[in-house]
Amino acid sequence: MESDFEAHTAVAEELVVAQTGLVSLDGPAQGRVTTRTGWIDANIKSFQRLLKPLADKFAEATGESSASSDSAASSDSSASLPGENKLSTKVMQKFAALEVGAMLGWMSTRVLGQYDLLVIENEEAPMDGMVYYVAPNIAALEWRHGFPPDEFRLWIALHEVTHRAQFTGVAWLQEHFLSLLDQSLNSADPKAFASAMKQIAAARREGRNPFDEGGIAVLVASPEQREVLDQIMGMMSLLEGHGDVTMDRAGADHLSEIPRFRRVISHRRSQVGPLARLMRQIMGIEAKMNQYVAGERFIAAVEEAGGMEFLDKAWEGPECLPSMAEIRDPNLWITRVSASS
Repeated sequence: MESDFEAHTAVAEELVVAQTGLVSLDGPAQGRVTTRTGWIDANIKSFQRLLKPLADKFAEATGESSASSDSAASSDSSASLPGENKLSTKVMQKFAALEVGAMLGWMSTRVLGQYDLLVIENEEAPMDGMVYYVAPNIAALEWRHGFPPDEFRLWIALHEVTHRAQFTGVAWLQEHFLSLLDQSLNSADPKAFASAMKQIAAARREGRNPFDEGGIAVLVASPEQREVLDQIMGMMSLLEGHGDVTMDRAGADHLSEIPRFRRVISHRRSQVGPLARLMRQIMGIEAKMNQYVAGERFIAAVEEAGGMEFLDKAWEGPECLPSMAEIRDPNLWITRVSASS
């Protein structure tokens, strides 16, 4: 697969540029074929890098050393806050570690490819973003459904390279995304965990699903974090929808089995058992799955209103990105952006 994906990644990049006009400012895309364990390890590194500021915040509050802070970002070590916060903080950290472990373990059997802008291959020579392809999952689908490997692998590459083009071809997007993550983490409050448990219990009593809006991460968020998470979810819905639309359009003249690929992948996303669905809801993966559909509907509505050129306005600046409310009701975004043009 390594030689295949090296070639497919390069071809995909050319096709994505031709389709979207987004040219990477970071040079040619680099792909890496990996195992499920390799994918998990790469994502653990991403979490360590992402959660470092939050771990430092806990370390400062508890008087721990920065070395302990690093450990907290990569394990379930308990940072003890004084007084009444001590137990809830330990529970929160144990729960978070369990959630991340369950999420990575389950997703490692499902994910086909991933563009990860948080991965650093070498701390002394950082590489901004790597396109990963998870070999056993791709091979299993090819075998089970009789997919032609050359076509299916190029189709997968088109989706991941589109995400790389978004983050490296739109000059401000990567910095904006990381700033939103920083804002979310910097406003974290351990006390929110106890409040979240009460919200879950209340929602269950009222017959509502407490995880509909995005899993436990949304429930433990402060009001400030919820506002930031809304921006992140709106942006990610746009990016995921754009990724799905672009992979089909860019490959249309080169791949004969896109409709069958799409049917199988859509069915695969929706067909899970009750326990797996509950896990997806708790971890926020269900909300991510919904982002693909919501994003595609948003793009279809925007293009119907003003064509692909109108959709390109979303790349003009952070203020042009849709909120989650605008993803759900594209006319809100259409009206707002049209008024500011």
